[in-house]
Amino acid sequence: MSTAATAPRPCSVVVFASGRGSNFAALVAAQQRGELPITLRALLSDKRTAPALLLAETAGIDAVSLAPRDFADRAAFDHAIFARAASYAPDLIVLAGYMRMIDAAVIAPWIGKVINIHPSLLPKYPGLHTHARALEARDTLHGASVHFVTAELDGGPVIAQAQLRVQPGDTPETLAARLLPLEHRLLTATVDLIARGRVVLGNDGVELDGRVLRAPLIPIPS
Repeated sequence: MSTAATAPRPCSVVVFASGRGSNFAALVAAQQRGELPITLRALLSDKRTAPALLLAETAGIDAVSLAPRDFADRAAFDHAIFARAASYAPDLIVLAGYMRMIDAAVIAPWIGKVINIHPSLLPKYPGLHTHARALEARDTLHGASVHFVTAELDGGPVIAQAQLRVQPGDTPETLAARLLPLEHRLLTATVDLIARGRVVLGNDGVELDGRVLRAPLIPIPS
């Protein structure tokens, strides 16, 4: 008796966002086009008015908001939002414009299952105002990074980066606008690699197809 091959189960993904959700929207669009082997389970936010929540509702994805002020401290809030995420049994959590540091004890059991997209070529410019800082430093090259999340702010192992040239006359606003489409492609491609099991966080760092990366992927391999 023969049996048909079973297709791999799509990677279950939960996204955290604090704002407009453009990177989340890019993941939704790629999933709807059949380009990502994922199931987007929920969008979680620390802002009850975040536009990302409406994007999720429109796409038929659970939209959940928790207010930090309703909790005793940062650690209590972090425990609560990650417990809510855990209820969806995610294989991967994507921080896409999530503007909060995460308590070290909360993130510890999730290391290797949480990624973040950050608008700089890490380790340059962790934190805020990355475009202005790149211009102030007179950098000729700027970009975005996707990294595994650890307790250190924007300090986890970098998986992949997208780069662009800084142009004469660039402002933080123009630099951000030109970088955003690259961020969308970078995040989507990185999630695809993780969902297909090609990228993991091993004992010695980020691994691609079983080999430790000595530098971030630029550009993303197909």
